[in-house]
Amino acid sequence: MKDLLKKAIAECLGTFVLVFFACGVAALTGGQLVATALAFGLVIVAMAYSIGRISGCHINPAVSLAMLIAKKMSVKEFLVYVCAQLVGGLLGAILLFGIAKMSNLALVGDACNGMVGYTGGDWQVGQIIGTILVEVVLTFIFVYVIFNVTDSKNEGVGKKAGLIIGLTLTLVHLVGIPLTGTSVNPARSIATAVAAAIFNGTTDALAQVFLFIVAPLLGGVLAALVYGLLHKEEKSAE
Repeated sequence: MKDLLKKAIAECLGTFVLVFFACGVAALTGGQLVATALAFGLVIVAMAYSIGRISGCHINPAVSLAMLIAKKMSVKEFLVYVCAQLVGGLLGAILLFGIAKMSNLALVGDACNGMVGYTGGDWQVGQIIGTILVEVVLTFIFVYVIFNVTDSKNEGVGKKAGLIIGLTLTLVHLVGIPLTGTSVNPARSIATAVAAAIFNGTTDALAQVFLFIVAPLLGGVLAALVYGLLHKEEKSAE
């Protein structure tokens, strides 16, 4: 129980840092492509080498679900991780938006996710499908890389795993920011959507957030299944 509590605290802290700093850069710069992509990647690098040895540095429900599917964690651990991630994300977003509100600082953006091509009004079926496809693909790539670089049999990676994962998230954001703002992380999307609704009174992101919960989770599950399929022979031999 003590070890699980430590892991929960680590996941909460890591997700807090992700949302406050990376989403903070997105909000302060209006989602400037390179700056925001680097911010998300650098946070993952920093947290991977800080809390990775404690909790594995998931800080993302999609990653945790993938690990559950791959039988790398128990259902109890999964539920604790997700709760900790949601709390950490909400704390980070509320602090970020709260500071801006108290200081009368007009943020350039809100760091929220939105459907592909959505500019307001009624939703289009193509926008919904496009958004789901984008998020599934981006999350799949991100989580699949995590599986590979954290595999103990991948001897060429070693201590470089955190750096590789961070750079992969940067790459994912470079593609995804112009499309959906890049979620690949339900905790991050929920946090900014809720904070934007509370402090800015905008509910578009909150209305769309279910897409950024379902699609990343699907992407994580797909990554776990594909990884299991491609490495089935290795596991059998072991």
